[in-house]
Amino acid sequence: MAAFDLFSIGHSNIPAERFRDLLHDAGVNAIADVRSAPFSRFFPWFSQKPMAARLNESGIAYTFMGDALGGRPRDQRLYRDGIADYEAMAAQTEFGHGLQRLADAARQSRFCLLCAEREPLDCHRCLLVARRLAENGLTTGHILHDGRIEPHAATERRLLALYDQDCDLFDAGQVSRLAAAYRWRAKAVAFRQKVPSARRAAEKR
Repeated sequence: MAAFDLFSIGHSNIPAERFRDLLHDAGVNAIADVRSAPFSRFFPWFSQKPMAARLNESGIAYTFMGDALGGRPRDQRLYRDGIADYEAMAAQTEFGHGLQRLADAARQSRFCLLCAEREPLDCHRCLLVARRLAENGLTTGHILHDGRIEPHAATERRLLALYDQDCDLFDAGQVSRLAAAYRWRAKAVAFRQKVPSARRAAEKR
């Protein structure tokens, strides 16, 4: 655990007690909630207020950072073909400030990024936030629901394997292929804007 500067986890449908235990086992004492909308209709304990209260009871501080580091941008210019553009989002001043705030906080506490998706490769906490943290020299450990902690570098190797079964992390083309793999995965899983019903009908004509 000492090898990681911070962690990440997706709550999904995990029981509240198991979620708490996973955080404690990793030594986490602070949560950075990077959900744009910190609410859960089906698992209400993971909504902001009740979760923050319960975490505090367990000795884990809660901080909301979804305004700067969330995966659903308010600015329409940060969408491409209706899909959130992670590369454009990472270039925003607000994102940069949020990332720096997170990096500074991680030097003082054992922070864990929180979002909803169970699998890191399905979530912007990995494809957007942890990627940029790594570029700034910070290591992230993704807490999996079976209790394992996967280093972000290992998650990137899984990403490359999904993108190109023949790729080699140490090939000369590693950087460009990894960037292409990030774009490919983000296009598949990033937040999509809802198309108004009238527009959908018009497009079908």
